[in-house]
Amino acid sequence: MSDIELPESDATVSTETADGDDRPLRVESLTKTFGGILAVDSATFAVERGSITGLIGPNGAGKSTTFNLITGVHEPDSGRIYFDGEDITGLQPHRVAERGLVRTFQITRELGEMTVLENMLLAFQNQRGEALWRAVLPGVRGSVVDQERELLERAWETLELFEIDHLAHEEAGTLSGGQRKLLELSRALLTDPELLLLDEPMAGVNPTLEGKLLERIHDLTDRGYTFLIVEHDMDVIMENCERVIVMHQGSVLADGPPAAIQADERVIEAYLGGEV
Repeated sequence: MSDIELPESDATVSTETADGDDRPLRVESLTKTFGGILAVDSATFAVERGSITGLIGPNGAGKSTTFNLITGVHEPDSGRIYFDGEDITGLQPHRVAERGLVRTFQITRELGEMTVLENMLLAFQNQRGEALWRAVLPGVRGSVVDQERELLERAWETLELFEIDHLAHEEAGTLSGGQRKLLELSRALLTDPELLLLDEPMAGVNPTLEGKLLERIHDLTDRGYTFLIVEHDMDVIMENCERVIVMHQGSVLADGPPAAIQADERVIEAYLGGEV
């Protein structure tokens, strides 16, 4: 494993919300329809701080729509979403991300004609150099240069952490599917998140890179980060998650530890087909 020091999550400083609830994400009675089709039906669940929680279900179960509702891509018809005790229902995606709730996508969204390092540097928020006057005024530009140097160092350290620093000057569009997943998670980490929603992070990833990605996720969890993962690979979910939430036809069908989920007859009938 890399000896690069992992970034600390804010969760290591404040482990509870103002009301004492140690579940940073709470979803209550979330409902969403599209053209009369009920995509999410009164979904209710919570995610424990510092955990890896799996969100599973057959295609069309409402998993991705739930992610989109939580992160502000869609606004729910009814129900509420709470993050660290704050009602974030209906907030714009960038406002949700600013609060420390960040997602990745099933299909990676790197800027293919920019280098890996340039993609990383775009992740930082509130860069001083974004304001032209700071970049040109005497006595102010020094602070811009200092911050740029600091951000560049953080980007390199994170690339080393995920062992893709050797690709830093390659165009992101030339990376393999697995390398793009590593880049996307690396970039998400630079936004200083508290909770990361990962949408099928192992899709298209070869076993070597999958092991590396899972190792990093566990490393980050040990440092206080929290993960909610949508994944179709049941081995990944059952072997790496403390809790599993099962959705079926837009509703939460079951919620519990992997062993209980594997033994739940409703889950076996609706999704697992007796194979797990």
